[in-house]
Amino acid sequence: MSILGKIEDHRKEEESLRWEGTFKEYLELLKEKPYLAQSAHSRIYQMIKNEGVEEKDGHKEYKFFSHELFGLEEALERLVEEYFHPAAERLDVRKRILLLMGPVSGGKSTIVSLLKQGLERFSYTDYGAVYAIKGCPMHEDPLHLIPQHLREDFYEEYGVRIEGNLSPLNMMRLEREYGGRIEDVMVERVFISENKRKGIGTFSPSDPKSQDIADLTGSIDFSTIAEYGSESDPRAYRFDGELNVANRGLMEFQEILKCDEKFLWHLLSLTQEGNFKAGRFALISADELIIAHTNESEYRSFIANKKNEALHSRMIVMPVPYNLKVSDEERIYQKMIRESNMKDVHIAPHTLKITAIFSILTRLKDSKRQDIDLLKKLHLYDGQNVEGFSEVDVEEFKKEFPEEGMDGIDPRFIMNRISSAIIKKETNSINALDVLRALKEGLDHHPSITKEDRERYLSFISVARKEYDVIAKNEVQKAFVYSYEESAKTLMDNYLDNVEAYCNKTKLRDPLTGDEMSPDEKLMRSIEEQIGVSENAKKAFREEILIRISAYARKGKRFDYQSHERLREAIQKKLFADLKDVVKITTSTKTPDEQQLKKINEVIATLIDEYGYDTTSANELLRYVGSLLNR
Repeated sequence: MSILGKIEDHRKEEESLRWEGTFKEYLELLKEKPYLAQSAHSRIYQMIKNEGVEEKDGHKEYKFFSHELFGLEEALERLVEEYFHPAAERLDVRKRILLLMGPVSGGKSTIVSLLKQGLERFSYTDYGAVYAIKGCPMHEDPLHLIPQHLREDFYEEYGVRIEGNLSPLNMMRLEREYGGRIEDVMVERVFISENKRKGIGTFSPSDPKSQDIADLTGSIDFSTIAEYGSESDPRAYRFDGELNVANRGLMEFQEILKCDEKFLWHLLSLTQEGNFKAGRFALISADELIIAHTNESEYRSFIANKKNEALHSRMIVMPVPYNLKVSDEERIYQKMIRESNMKDVHIAPHTLKITAIFSILTRLKDSKRQDIDLLKKLHLYDGQNVEGFSEVDVEEFKKEFPEEGMDGIDPRFIMNRISSAIIKKETNSINALDVLRALKEGLDHHPSITKEDRERYLSFISVARKEYDVIAKNEVQKAFVYSYEESAKTLMDNYLDNVEAYCNKTKLRDPLTGDEMSPDEKLMRSIEEQIGVSENAKKAFREEILIRISAYARKGKRFDYQSHERLREAIQKKLFADLKDVVKITTSTKTPDEQQLKKINEVIATLIDEYGYDTTSANELLRYVGSLLNR
């Protein structure tokens, strides 16, 4: 369907969902669907929950966030379980400002953006529907029409608690337009929209000398004073401040702790009592989630000031650290690249992984335990098996530094350096070495890096480079072995024949002479040693292979080169070791002969067709591995 067709469909959907009726008709609707009276906090929690929840590695993963935010599952679980859920249940936590505190480019703004966009979509669903007094600039809850002395009776009949009082404007309208007849007041369904300033407000600090409190609470419309005769007439007031328009939804305070104090005082009453002062009126009720974000240094300065104790006591602080998993960091970079003009640039395989290794190393803390280094810790956090460590150890490392991930290199810096690498190379293809070089150059210009940190980060670039060396050699190894597929299969069959004879304590027969001969221990060990199978462990390893062959046979399957991952790796490494001289000569010779050129072209074709390289990056990889093998 074309974009214009989709726009038309959306318009038709909105028209079909529109509802308008009297307060009496709204109450009939409420009897059928009591959830229509839910609070802003409850609506947001239901919105998150309705997207689905999955158990992953002992933690809950909320799908509402998982398509945009990576590696923050624990922080997001805490956010939902410790704030949104209890706030939805009307517990005291809803009377707090939700403050997201974390380093730059860590995901705080993305969380808020997702909540805003989600609310807009959710208000089009049955469970997220919002009904308001028609014509009210604050889209006020119709239940505020119920007088205070009848609210207990209303609860008995409808099972719904009412909080908040009718606004001055609607109180006047009730008398003048409806003659005090509450049941006749018109109610309509409204759709939350940030652009239309319905249910979402945003406040950004600017120069305190020029910024007016009216930005938050609205202002007097002086052009109407002559008509209405008084500044205290609610019709002469513009209820268009951010706190007004955010009613029934969400209010975002960007960099809240940079705001002037006079703007923050309004939040004391709004958070605790659910109302705020505007103009010459009584307190105005507002039902809205207040969410703010700041960085750690601003927060530390804020809590150090004793004058801020009252406001600080009304905050729930949720740390939002950097991601600490290499695989999720890769996903972050992939998402940022998709959303940029770099999406047409060929990024060689493993480039983002090596970049992510560098980034994560800068965010990790050295453990006090002597048996772990940062690289092992990095692999453990990424869910990889590291010999000698278990899940218990991983949890212990996480508890050792609860603030881990609150500093280090941010994703925006990484993307800037990738951009720099592309521009400098002047080609549409970059590899891990290009990015590592760009990172090294960029550290000199990073505004917030100390000399000590710079030295540490340079050492992490060296660690990432060594990781790349291993990956690069392995990649070329696989490409060479791929073109020697028949050799690999022959070696595999030979090994399996020997293992079977060894385990069954039988002899092999020489295919040429027909003579009996013992299993070739030297051959078997030369393969097993490639993957670290010790002399003591060889028997168990061989028996495990034999069991696997039997299991395949029972299912009518043939055990082949692809059937056992570790054995395949061992065969590849053994073959590569045997071919090492060939690889060295082939990749490093400046004037290859016809046979060598054929082999180079075969390997390059394999790297392109099977492993995702382009011509440029495949040639660069071969040259680099050749230089490594010649060292």
